[in-house]
Amino acid sequence: MTKEKDVLVDVQEVYSKTERYIEENKKSLAIILGAIVLVIGGYFAWDRLYVKPLEEEARSAMFMAEKYFEKDSLNKAINGDGNYKGFKYIIQEYGVTKSANLAYYYLGIAYLNQGKFQEAIDNLKEFDSDDEILGSVAIGAIGDAQMELGKKEEAVNFYLKAAKKNDNKFTTPYYLMKAAMAYEEQNDYKNAVKIYEQIKSSYAESTEGRDVERYLSRAKMLSGV
Repeated sequence: MTKEKDVLVDVQEVYSKTERYIEENKKSLAIILGAIVLVIGGYFAWDRLYVKPLEEEARSAMFMAEKYFEKDSLNKAINGDGNYKGFKYIIQEYGVTKSANLAYYYLGIAYLNQGKFQEAIDNLKEFDSDDEILGSVAIGAIGDAQMELGKKEEAVNFYLKAAKKNDNKFTTPYYLMKAAMAYEEQNDYKNAVKIYEQIKSSYAESTEGRDVERYLSRAKMLSGV
């Protein structure tokens, strides 16, 4: 009974202190609460009244740039054609939109295909996506650009990162294979063997898995395994 009474007293004391704190800090708490409401309200207003209309405008502006990209007219896709805007303009003018984010991807791939490898890396690093395929492809493309620049160790890191981004039977074995080949380029056949074995055991049904045995046998022979 004494313990129950002590607990009851403690609870009452806590409530009393809480009430006293609220009473003493009523003005400050009201200001904090008001600030939170303003921030939340401001965000929704900004999103609805500014970002969404801008998103529609950006999507419309990007339509022709995407068409030029599909036709491999890369200069027009990047810079526009005088009448329609290119990906660089989309990024500059609509930076807060999803379209601008996607424009970084297109711009990076366009630069990669033009042999402008550092520009490709710079833009692809700005692209952010949770898409199962696109996110991996963007990271893998950075690996391709690093390979072209002779930075083979960095290329391996990006290929492995691309493979792990979203584990699936398409991009994962594809970029694992690229990583293994990049290891071979560095005469690192032991690590190449490990990756080939991973493809063989985990992605045997993939395109890479069906062909991996000959790569594995060759790498084993060269590594002395």
